[in-house]
Amino acid sequence: MRACRLDEAEAGRIVPVLVGGRHLVLVRDGATIVAAERACPHEGADLARGRCANGRLLCPHHRASFDLRDGQVSAGWPTRPLRLYPVEIRHAEVFVDASDLVQG
Repeated sequence: MRACRLDEAEAGRIVPVLVGGRHLVLVRDGATIVAAERACPHEGADLARGRCANGRLLCPHHRASFDLRDGQVSAGWPTRPLRLYPVEIRHAEVFVDASDLVQG
């Protein structure tokens, strides 16, 4: 399903989107756009208020971070990995398959 225009997913910006009834965030890390669940799996903090640095999505509440390649949480946090969803770019638009998990 369509999530947003490609130009809305700027590097370092976290874009909240609603895709297929799921609240997600889009994060651009270099040339890659990652779609992830919006709520931190630890205690539900809004990851749209976090930040992206060095290939990681940082939770704004607990300072835990998640690897944008596979959703793995930083060491010492007792939580499951962040759920990631497949992303496809077509005709300057970002599409997310919210029915199919990549990880999590």
